Amino acid sequence: MALRHYTLDFKLSVAVDFASTVPYLLSIFHEEEMTETVHETNGQGYLGTFIGQNGRFAVLRVHSHELVTIDLQCYEEDNIGQLDNLLDALETKLKGILNGKITRIKRLPALVRGAEVDRYWPTNDGRLVEYDMDRLVCDEDSAYQNIKILHSKQYGNILILKGDINLADSDVAYNKAIMNGENFAGKEVLILGGADGGILSEMVKQKPKMITLVDIDQQVIEMSKKYMRRACGNILDNMEGDCYKIIVSDCVPVLKKFIEEGNTFDYVLNELTAIPMSTEPKEDSAWEFLRNVLDMSIKVLRPSGKYLTTADCVNHTESHRLYEEEMGKLSCPVAFTKKEATVPYFMEQWVMYCLWKK
Repeated sequence: MALRHYTLDFKLSVAVDFASTVPYLLSIFHEEEMTETVHETNGQGYLGTFIGQNGRFAVLRVHSHELVTIDLQCYEEDNIGQLDNLLDALETKLKGILNGKITRIKRLPALVRGAEVDRYWPTNDGRLVEYDMDRLVCDEDSAYQNIKILHSKQYGNILILKGDINLADSDVAYNKAIMNGENFAGKEVLILGGADGGILSEMVKQKPKMITLVDIDQQVIEMSKKYMRRACGNILDNMEGDCYKIIVSDCVPVLKKFIEEGNTFDYVLNELTAIPMSTEPKEDSAWEFLRNVLDMSIKVLRPSGKYLTTADCVNHTESHRLYEEEMGKLSCPVAFTKKEATVPYFMEQWVMYCLWKK
């Protein structure tokens, strides 16, 4: 049974005395047959909890600084109209009591906790986003990661790997951004990652000479083939086609083999992972993996080739700076450009890089 969690906040210009505020609110809770329990705050204002019928639970906090907060919890099957009336009454009463002292009132939509369909997914920089997801399509664990596909009313099916949103049916904006407006016709391309088939499906439209896609997770391929066809079409129905082949493997030994055999590419496109959020590259294994893959990718680039990759959201400026520092430590000097792109289903701006040998 899901829980709805409402919040109502009053930001004040001055602190208020709870003794002159709380008594005027108690009648509202009592009318709802909610029982008050006062908690010790060690001089930090007033904290009261109220338990009512049908599992309703409220927390009233008059803080010792310029803030009053109300939290109200109920089960999803509760009478929403009654709860709105209760919050309306509390808001109206506090407006009267705190007249002239209020600088901002904030009442958020209810947070639904414990629902069958999880609608809350953080952005890359840690902000919480509520999606319009209405159905769990599938939820499985591969040998490497948890794989979820949820349906969104706006974006269609959304692929989520290890808790990170990766791909949606409406994937055009992301594909265009990471492909950087390049012309892949007649070119040889290496894609690292991309088991969902979104980039591969878009790129074959340009009639490249050959695309080699390397990804470790066969199960992502199978689930994308079944549930993400609006994004990948029928490209994953066959592991090899006229101008592409898919290799299911860890990319590191494949890259090492390409280097040993002298295989090179016009483009290397990295869809493996975003730039790590850690600011300690020397101590983070994710940074070490990124650095190794980047260096090996540059080694298999032809002299006129380009390396294309997604970074992460624009707000992680320190990660971008560190990533650019890592570029200066590669086995050969490189130049780069970067640009910002809007990815609708990420609900944030992302940075894309293009590197080439000097």
